[in-house]
Amino acid sequence: MSERHALIIDDNARNVAVLVGLLEMEGVSSTQVTNPTRLPDVLDTIGRLDVIFLDLEMPGLNGYDVLDSLKTDPRVANVPIVACTVHVSEIQVAYDIGFHGFLGKPLNPDKFPTQLARIFNGEPVWETV
Repeated sequence: MSERHALIIDDNARNVAVLVGLLEMEGVSSTQVTNPTRLPDVLDTIGRLDVIFLDLEMPGLNGYDVLDSLKTDPRVANVPIVACTVHVSEIQVAYDIGFHGFLGKPLNPDKFPTQLARIFNGEPVWETV
């Protein structure tokens, strides 16, 4: 999975570090955004983008608000956006509003490589554990 790049939007540094580590083990680089209000500027600087992992609960803008803005942004029109949250009860809401996938936290390091490969293959991944 070389030359792949992920965008992580999450305000929790520990969660970001875990996801960065899992991605690095799969040869995927990443850009992290801990303040979603800075997302437009960050998107201006990213070249290749293969997946977006988006937390649902953040101060200021929640993941649903961020998803709404991303859906209208041509820079990410064909990029899968995956909800990545501890709020696993939100899986149906995430599906209904148009996320491409859902991964419940804590992420399972044994399952993550397969989940990531499926996402990169265009397959939906909807898992709470």
